Amino acid sequence: MKNFIREIVVSYSSGDSNKIKITSSQKAFESFLSSWNFNTIELQEEFKVMVLNRNNEVLGICPLSRGGVSGTIVDAKLVFSIALKCNASSIIVAHNHPSGNLKPSDADIKLTKKLKQAAAYLDIQFLDHVIVTKNGYTSFSDKGLM
Repeated sequence: MKNFIREIVVSYSSGDSNKIKITSSQKAFESFLSSWNFNTIELQEEFKVMVLNRNNEVLGICPLSRGGVSGTIVDAKLVFSIALKCNASSIIVAHNHPSGNLKPSDADIKLTKKLKQAAAYLDIQFLDHVIVTKNGYTSFSDKGLM
């Protein structure tokens, strides 16, 4: 049996000239909220990654994980594999709190610091972490938690 390594092919196409530009945490929240299923936003926690180009235009939003009523698992390697595959210059992450509570937990703050540090190593700007509910949001950047 012959061993061989397959060649990896990388391609990229933004495909859309009408990109949404993120200029504030409010705009990030609105963009994330439009990608959420309103039938499950109060049922289970989800974590999503928004990838942006150098002009802070949204390249896409990727749902990364879905958990239970009080948490979901976030793998930093997957967060940054998405950013790297999309050739992102920056990212914003978001998760919902099914309870409607907008206060970041200690785990939320710890994860944010971990992702910010990893982003710095990869020269990717980590712009914000947004907690999303049906009725509002909390921006870690606006609260000085970055």
